[in-house]
Amino acid sequence: MPPRTTPTQRQRRLGAEIKKMRTEAGFTAEYVAGLLGVDRAKISNIESGTRNISPDRLLTLATHCTCADEQYLSVLTDMAQPSQPHWWDEYRGRLSPGLLDIVELEWHASRIQTIQTIHVPGLLQTEEYARSVFAAGLPALSRLEVELRVAHRMDRQRVLDREEPVVYVGYVHEAALRMLFGGRETTKAQLNALIRHSEQANVAVRVVPVELGSFPGAGHALLYAEGPVPQLDTAQVDSAHGPEFMHAELQLAKYRAHLEWMDRMSLPASASRDFIHAIAKDL
Repeated sequence: MPPRTTPTQRQRRLGAEIKKMRTEAGFTAEYVAGLLGVDRAKISNIESGTRNISPDRLLTLATHCTCADEQYLSVLTDMAQPSQPHWWDEYRGRLSPGLLDIVELEWHASRIQTIQTIHVPGLLQTEEYARSVFAAGLPALSRLEVELRVAHRMDRQRVLDREEPVVYVGYVHEAALRMLFGGRETTKAQLNALIRHSEQANVAVRVVPVELGSFPGAGHALLYAEGPVPQLDTAQVDSAHGPEFMHAELQLAKYRAHLEWMDRMSLPASASRDFIHAIAKDL
């Protein structure tokens, strides 16, 4: 089977972890190729995510690299299992790979934290509010493209309501609460929906009031997905050419510091609900 041309972010991440394991052990790609009984080119393809590695070969490599973290290896082994169909596959070929990578990241996360300064978090948006967000994009999307993205965004919310829902913390700046996406009625309905979401046991909404002034990462949205083990945490930020995924330790440390600031400085969950309710009441 030829190498895949468009590996998912999850496949690329597995490859990156394998490369890190190899380089930290001081092994060359040629040595690992001989160890696993494959050619040198396949090792490069595995590490780039364009080829699979079997769970057995992964454990063989881990043993020789003296990687003894059983929980970490268990998660990597799960990632190496043959891919199973998921609900987001119906969007493959219809939406950009980056959007599908985001939903896959969310689905496999143990906890999600996000910071939004312009609009409310995507996983907590109503259909009408999401429709107005997508309709404002440039270049303008067709009506069918807007509706496809709205449907995808609503489907993403399954992660909050499934049998084992993800823990979700949304830090929302006051400015985002006052932006009238879709007009006053749509925004008011969105704020009321945000209050309802915040009452779910697995969801916390924390407001950052404008009176706090400047804050770290101002102007940038952030999605921080905690993996089953800390080594597999991922930060995702938006850019003009699509989502960017980061997992280098220094990058993650910077975004963890941002989130720690938000946790210290934003309003508590109950006070945030009251704050949102007051804004909605004035609309």
